[in-house]
Amino acid sequence: MEVLALNAFGAAYRGRRVLVTGHTGFKGSWLCLWLQALGAHVTGVALDPPSDPSHWQLLKLSIDDKRIDIRDEAALRRVFAAQRPEIVFHLAAQPLVRRSYQEPVATWATNVMGTVNVLEALRHTPEVRAAVVVTTDKCYENREWPWAYRENDRLGGHDPYSASKAGVELAVASYRAALLQHPSAPLLATARGGNVIGGGDWSQDRLIPDVVRAVVAGESLAVRSPHSTRPWQHVLDCLSGYLLLGQRLLAGDTTCAEAWNFGPDGHGNRTVEQVLADLARVWPQVQWHMVTSPQPHEAKLLQLDSAKAKTHLGWRPAWDVEQAIRHTADWYRRLLEAGQVSSADALSTYVADAVDSGLNWATG
Repeated sequence: MEVLALNAFGAAYRGRRVLVTGHTGFKGSWLCLWLQALGAHVTGVALDPPSDPSHWQLLKLSIDDKRIDIRDEAALRRVFAAQRPEIVFHLAAQPLVRRSYQEPVATWATNVMGTVNVLEALRHTPEVRAAVVVTTDKCYENREWPWAYRENDRLGGHDPYSASKAGVELAVASYRAALLQHPSAPLLATARGGNVIGGGDWSQDRLIPDVVRAVVAGESLAVRSPHSTRPWQHVLDCLSGYLLLGQRLLAGDTTCAEAWNFGPDGHGNRTVEQVLADLARVWPQVQWHMVTSPQPHEAKLLQLDSAKAKTHLGWRPAWDVEQAIRHTADWYRRLLEAGQVSSADALSTYVADAVDSGLNWATG
């Protein structure tokens, strides 16, 4: 695993100073695990883990762990000045649609102004060469149409979370066009992933964590939108896109300083009900039932077109949706039944499968 990991992404991260915001969250903790395996020197900036248990606490990684709210611009600037990162992965956010209905002001403040604070900090840190700002597939104006969204489709958002992430895209585009045009400016890109699943997520109002809580309690899960369609993908597939994009930005590829979709193949676009059925096949304890009470608005149909990333970056998923579901179920079952944290094993298997599939980032 260590040899495979160190050679991945052309060894672009070996010895690099990398700053990850949101490192105590689900995707952020997986990203830090991978960056450490790649030989990077990682600094994390985040609030305390958003759940107990948390993937971050279970991993017990040894990085520079800074507990800072990204809404605190002065504190953020001090961390950048002290750590002098060469590349920034910005994942810190209020990431939940339903919470955004309850906390709209905090959602906008964290997602938009928090991002602006990160952009200001990296703009004033000469060592920063590149930044990947993570948004979401929900940043598009969702018209419930049957074809997938491309990077040049209109931005929008009904709920505060989705709309704030569209605002992040606009803020990044503004900084790139107006404030980061000088020759020594860092290259800045955004990354839009699909519905990410994988071990270690305990967020509220997300399908897989809700399933796990129901299994632990021996209960049937109440499902509010069984027919909603989403682009489902494993967290490592999503992160491989972020890391590949970061590699190209570090290499000075100016054509990559724009927006990118990283979603599953069309086969990965499934309804909630289909995902639950697939999950139950590999984890028989999973049970669910429909809820008919009124619920806050959420998009019913959403798909991503990742042709741009496949064509220009050579990126594609290493795992299909069935593999993603199986590896996710395996992670939780090993934790619940044997107390094992199998994230490093999952990463090793993923990288080996990517090598076997001939993915360009995995073969050096």
